[in-house]
Amino acid sequence: MNDALRLESEQLVRSWAQYDASFLRDYLVADVEDPRLNIQSILSRHFLLAELFPGRFAELMLHELRFATVMNWLNRHAVGSEERGAILHALRHRADNAEGQPIPHFVTQTFAALPANPAGFFIPNYLAHYLGEESRESQMMSVDEDPSENSLHEPPDRAPSSEADMQPTSWLRHNQPRREERDLFLALWREALAGESPQPVSVLEPACGSANDYRFLVAGGIARLIEYTGFDLCEKNVANARALFPDARFETGNVFDIAAPDQSCDLCFTHDLLEHLSSAGLERAVQELCRVTRHGLCVHFFRMDEIADHVVRPIGDYHVNTLSLARTDALFVRHGFAVQPLHVGSYLRQRVGCQETHNPNAYSFLAFRL
Repeated sequence: MNDALRLESEQLVRSWAQYDASFLRDYLVADVEDPRLNIQSILSRHFLLAELFPGRFAELMLHELRFATVMNWLNRHAVGSEERGAILHALRHRADNAEGQPIPHFVTQTFAALPANPAGFFIPNYLAHYLGEESRESQMMSVDEDPSENSLHEPPDRAPSSEADMQPTSWLRHNQPRREERDLFLALWREALAGESPQPVSVLEPACGSANDYRFLVAGGIARLIEYTGFDLCEKNVANARALFPDARFETGNVFDIAAPDQSCDLCFTHDLLEHLSSAGLERAVQELCRVTRHGLCVHFFRMDEIADHVVRPIGDYHVNTLSLARTDALFVRHGFAVQPLHVGSYLRQRVGCQETHNPNAYSFLAFRL
């Protein structure tokens, strides 16, 4: 590693080490970043499942995408009990408007299709439950808010407004609103995967945070099917992850110099990492990700656009860049991978008919070695 990347590493460490460990544990697992409903977190789980079980579970995956898009829409528009009641009444009467609130077609379509029984797995009418029941807990919990462009994925300056459950409880067994509704598909995946024992694949997650996504691999029954390693530059994150999952492998590590042999992991996934690096850091990180991955990568971006060049935006010790789709794609191609880029908003329109997303600059790359 050269001196410039070493200095950049020190700056990145400093930018995160200033926060309390308890704050880092809960940051990025709530609100629009809640991995139970965050589309890119769901895509990471589907990426692993598709590699473990080629051609299987496609229908259940589609239902989970519908679930997440509908619940995210409700979290933005069904603010109080009156709004929820009005929407439920409209849905029951197949209306597309609830007292002035337009209801998108994908919401009415999903309601009409529930309950469902894809491949023998019962999916209850979670919309009717969410909209029709109220409790003191749901009244007290804050409503999800869209992050502003200026704050999106910058280092946190305040604690999140709510905390994700560490070990979700099956909604199928405990009929409580909001949190357990979010856990519905984790319970369904646990059921679907309970009897499965495929050949394990090795999975690497750079910038794993405080087991931000790994905790939901555990809750969804996926973690036991893979040989997982996560690493993070921030020692507090690694300590948090180890405390939550002492039997899993979490290390302090640097994406500029990954401590692993060439092609030593089958699969790799990472969230919202590459935008935070300098131009030189981005090139080195992609080189390292491709070097250690034998088969496939799932890489998520929160700031990407179809522009000719990267927009580099340093903020103190940090970067919040907007990456060029074409230039980033070319980096992976240069290192021997074919890329399937997904614009998350367009993907949701195509797959489930959802016309809105909280982040129009969210992209994901599925990349496989040539």
